[in-house]
Amino acid sequence: MKTDKQSGRTTTTTATTTTPQTTSAHAIDEKKKTSDDDSKSNNITMVGSRGGGGGSPPAGAGWQQLRDEKKMVGAGTRDALSGRGRDSADEVVTIELGETTSSSAGGGGGGGVPRHIPTVDGATPVRIGGEDGIAAPAGGDYKVYKRRWFGLIQLTLLNIIVSWDWLTFSPVASNAARYFNTDETTINWLSTAFMFAFTFITPVVIYVLHLGPKLSIMTSAALVLAGNWIRYAGAHSSDGGIFGVVMFGQILCGLAQPFVLAAPTRYSDLWFTNRGRVAATALTSLANPFGAALGQLIVPFWVSQPGDVSSMVLYVSIISTVCALPSFFIPAKPPTPVAPSSVTPKMTLRASASVLFTHLEFWLLFIPFAVYVGCFNSVSSLLNQIMAPYGYTEEESGIAGALLIVVGLVTSAVTSPIIDRTKAFLLTVRIAVPIIGLSLLVFIWMPETKPSGGVAGPYVAMAFLGAASFSLVPVAVEFLVELTHPVSPEVTSTLAWGGGQVLGGVFVIISGALRDGAGGDPPFNMKRALIFTAVVALAAVPLPLCLGLFGRGEKLRLRRVRSDELSGSS
Repeated sequence: MKTDKQSGRTTTTTATTTTPQTTSAHAIDEKKKTSDDDSKSNNITMVGSRGGGGGSPPAGAGWQQLRDEKKMVGAGTRDALSGRGRDSADEVVTIELGETTSSSAGGGGGGGVPRHIPTVDGATPVRIGGEDGIAAPAGGDYKVYKRRWFGLIQLTLLNIIVSWDWLTFSPVASNAARYFNTDETTINWLSTAFMFAFTFITPVVIYVLHLGPKLSIMTSAALVLAGNWIRYAGAHSSDGGIFGVVMFGQILCGLAQPFVLAAPTRYSDLWFTNRGRVAATALTSLANPFGAALGQLIVPFWVSQPGDVSSMVLYVSIISTVCALPSFFIPAKPPTPVAPSSVTPKMTLRASASVLFTHLEFWLLFIPFAVYVGCFNSVSSLLNQIMAPYGYTEEESGIAGALLIVVGLVTSAVTSPIIDRTKAFLLTVRIAVPIIGLSLLVFIWMPETKPSGGVAGPYVAMAFLGAASFSLVPVAVEFLVELTHPVSPEVTSTLAWGGGQVLGGVFVIISGALRDGAGGDPPFNMKRALIFTAVVALAAVPLPLCLGLFGRGEKLRLRRVRSDELSGSS
């Protein structure tokens, strides 16, 4: 019998004893076995409290080191694990989830201590617990869920209706001006205020999307419902409405737009793999201009005289309500991650801003994207006023706008799946950008071809502009995410769309100021506005063509795709 002086416990020595040599040999064998087991694995599992299963909470120095390293990765700090001095935007950290080993100190289950704590070295993935409260998949198995289509369809519907809200009055600007006892320039402010609203709400949008896409979608739906019925309250009259009330409702609809327009990349990152993200982003992003096409095509048939404006606003409000209500019932997140990159700890918003400010490739793509979105918004808002001085009817102008978008949607439906498979982001940008610039250049002279060519000239120019623009949009927003990963997708997406909305509002104001007077040929033509738009568009063409030049080809790595491929997930 022996008494332990430190613990005060009494133990009984049995007849069978283990010599120091035996104990040492046994420990060496156990250590060698553990080392051999570890060497068979290419990566390890580190699952936090949200990703693990049952069992006792882990403890010990190994788990403390795990928590420290997870904290460093989650903050997106430079050299968190590798210490190699790379730029934080250049280091691709692959996050994987998988099974855990049980703790030797007791208790099975997912709460065990990891086998070992690695460092990031070359292509070695680092497995860490889930983000967004998503549980870790067992054994590193990733899967996509059919329920993702419910949220995707709802996001598509909201983008359609919020864009229709934007162009509720522009296609019938002359009748709307007479109905509200004002002029067409004032009616244009309904469109301009809608676009500027994006700017004021941008910081809130980034924060809300950082929390998850469902909250953003529900916020947009609530604003759409409120904005539409307030607009109807202001327009509900047979002899002229209250323009100020209509403007307030229009601004609320404008505040709703960024919550869904910037959401596609965040949603596709959470619910889709890299083999479907471009198509998912294309469907939801291009739904926005599709809504504009519906507005331009349908609204003129609803409004044949000023007194029809009130009924038209009611119809749009009813459609908006039907489309918005399901938003409150979509799933928030998948039960388990669909791919490693979907749970990669993203940089904080402050760290993201710091990285983007000095990221040359981001600016080379961001600037032309914002310019072309601004040009598209300006032309869409003013298309009726551009064509009317040359004798085109509101219906013909509406068809031109619809053709712009329908051709674009068809083209994007063909190109997006191909780009999803080939990842030819850069090639698509280099082809689409010059076509957009040239299409806007040619469009300067198209409205005046009506006496000789009828409607063919504007329709052809709009078709080419739509095909190139709609092919570019989903590729550009996804390319921005790839180039800046692990910057969170909602940051680049919101900034890109916000820049386009701001420039769109500015271009509408400038174009209105460039409108010719009553002495023009023809009176009130907007040829100078078209020249301005074309010059700005052509000036932006060289920027994306410089991507990858001057020895910066390595900066064009598809970081998010690479992180999935390294872990064997697609």
